[in-house]
Amino acid sequence: MTDAARFRDSTQILLPRAAMDGFDGALEERFTVTVREEDSRVRIIGSPVEIKDVSDFLARNGVTVA
Repeated sequence: MTDAARFRDSTQILLPRAAMDGFDGALEERFTVTVREEDSRVRIIGSPVEIKDVSDFLARNGVTVA
């Protein structure tokens, strides 16, 4: 049986809002993801393949993704 938390981790990235400074709209234009602002956090939601690509893109641009 698939663990729900593991599936959720492969379909979303949760970051502090400050980590997304300078990426206004860039992620939604470049990748097939949804970016939601929630209080002091940003949730990036997409398929596991898109989330991997977004994670790599953010890492290349100095954003630490756990």
